[in-house]
Amino acid sequence: MSQPASHYFVPQPSHWPIFGSAALLLMANGAVLWMNHIGAGPYLLAAGFCVLLTMLFGWFANVIRESEGGAYGKNVDTSFRWGMSWFIFSEVMFFAAFFGALFYIRVLSVPDLAHGLNAEYLYQSFTSAWPSAGPGFKGEFEHMGAWGLPAINTALLLSSGVTLTWAHHALIKNNRLHLNIGLALTILLGLIFLGLQAEEYSHAYSELNLKLTTGGYGSTFFMLTGFHGFHVCLGATMLIVILIRCLKGHFTPEHHFGFEGVAWYWHFVDVVWLLLFVLVYWL
Repeated sequence: MSQPASHYFVPQPSHWPIFGSAALLLMANGAVLWMNHIGAGPYLLAAGFCVLLTMLFGWFANVIRESEGGAYGKNVDTSFRWGMSWFIFSEVMFFAAFFGALFYIRVLSVPDLAHGLNAEYLYQSFTSAWPSAGPGFKGEFEHMGAWGLPAINTALLLSSGVTLTWAHHALIKNNRLHLNIGLALTILLGLIFLGLQAEEYSHAYSELNLKLTTGGYGSTFFMLTGFHGFHVCLGATMLIVILIRCLKGHFTPEHHFGFEGVAWYWHFVDVVWLLLFVLVYWL
């Protein structure tokens, strides 16, 4: 790897944003056509994803070549850190909205529907017990307990945070073997987490009658855990890319923000899961 530049690197004009705009246009139109049962919809949506993947591979490859070529100095590194910090902050706000919805339904909406005039005239048999699907839900369901697969997944994600930190310290000490092993273990733990979450969803649908349509509890449960699982999938994908780069000899103890940015994201995912485990599964 070349020595980092001392100036602030300004890249040449790129054609990749045009690819990104075309991908979004194709995906949006494809999704709308598909939802309206128009035949070309799925094909346009698939084409949009293909264009998007082309953009991601091409644009990220340019960034990697610039980084490994020494084009990025301290000022660019600082910009990357601010950019990643604001991105994670936006993700915090994203999950805060769903946690806010859970709080509103559980603490305010359900008790209000079970007391006062609502209970006297509208929902006489409805109680404020949680978990609740709401007064309009017809049928029986069971909530997802905390001490089965969710507890195992909690242990897996906490362990993945430890293995990723081990890999980070190995990179700082330039111990490439421990770096690669730590990253590989982190990815493996993340993939096992996703597999067990899929098993949990299958159990919820087939045996608990717990579905996305199961009122307030079902919708908040699947929105929170589902979006978290999506973030774990993205994080595992990023870690795989970082592992491939490490195997190719990328990153040095002094210059490795690509690794650090993904590590920040993975630790954020860990923290969100701890909140989920306590607020959704346990309490």
